[in-house]
Amino acid sequence: MFFIPLQRMKTAVVILNWNGEMFLRKFLPALLESVEGTDAEVIVADNASTDGSMKLMLYEFPKVKTIRFSKNYGFTGGYNRALFQTDAEYYVLINSDIEVRKGWLEPMVEWMDTHPECGICAPKLHSYRDRDMFEYAGAAGGYIDRFGYPFCRGRILKKVEKDYGQYDSPSPVFWASGACMMVRSGLYRKLGGLDERFFAHQEEIDLCWRAQLAGYRIVTVPESTVWHVGGGTLPNSSPWKLYLNFRNNLLMLQNNLAKTYALDLYKDSHDPAKAAVEGILKARQTIRRRMILDGCAAVVYLVSFRFKYFSAVLKAHRDFRKAGRRPDMEDTAKFVSENAGKVTVYGLYRKWMVPRAIAGMKIELEEYEPAPEGGRQNP
Repeated sequence: MFFIPLQRMKTAVVILNWNGEMFLRKFLPALLESVEGTDAEVIVADNASTDGSMKLMLYEFPKVKTIRFSKNYGFTGGYNRALFQTDAEYYVLINSDIEVRKGWLEPMVEWMDTHPECGICAPKLHSYRDRDMFEYAGAAGGYIDRFGYPFCRGRILKKVEKDYGQYDSPSPVFWASGACMMVRSGLYRKLGGLDERFFAHQEEIDLCWRAQLAGYRIVTVPESTVWHVGGGTLPNSSPWKLYLNFRNNLLMLQNNLAKTYALDLYKDSHDPAKAAVEGILKARQTIRRRMILDGCAAVVYLVSFRFKYFSAVLKAHRDFRKAGRRPDMEDTAKFVSENAGKVTVYGLYRKWMVPRAIAGMKIELEEYEPAPEGGRQNP
């Protein structure tokens, strides 16, 4: 008897759903139509929804593969459980409130096929309501400043640009939005997936940072555009969302900043152990300064009588201290020894973006860490 091995799927397009019946009904048909004739499959993973999401899938989309969880594992835990049981070359993480058109997927697949140094790529993210405007959550790819404040090409603070083609060249960025991003499955597994301590918010920035430290690039592919509703799960006014952003930003800095600094410091000392110690100390100093800035924000919330926001910041700091994992000196030194001269972190803005943006000052691209000329070839 002969067995024909099952061919590995090229691309798994995975929606992680939580009470998104309305969005699934509205946007899933176009998504399914867009992958017809391609080597891609749409999968819906459900985080224990309590609305009619799973009934909708059963009766209106019975041919779509679904993965059901018994509880809400958050964005991080839900995607890890879904993707770790999915065999494909590329994973696409896509929100249920994303509208796509025919041809959105192919440019990203082609880019990954022809650029093995790219670990994660993403389309341009437009607003569903204002079609020609970039969308807040990711725009045309993101950066972070020296204190971990994220911003984007096409969105700085709350100022969002109109897309008139200013970002229409494929470009390395610091992070891609988890609203819609493609990642190599081998890289995702190598990195251990998303950090489940985050639950939700800024976990994709952390993943992209870790991917860069593993020698890969993050790229925006402008030939692909999708439209994002935004705020489908948590509104911007939610204290819980504020708490997650404050706590997770600190966790992200703690995860990655010491190694990033140590790589830079090694250029002067050429001593991995010394660079590791100095990198860890510098990272701690930066995190302390960020926490002071957070404290200033908390005071503003307090004096403006937004007591739930004030409490959210305090709880975020308390829980960061509980959940944090301090970088290990030996591990950092080993990382530097193995990766110095091979890894470049692109898109870390060396100044504090916030006061410059408020003052209307232009944030010059030359002030970013330069993009590597080569980069590892990591298929």
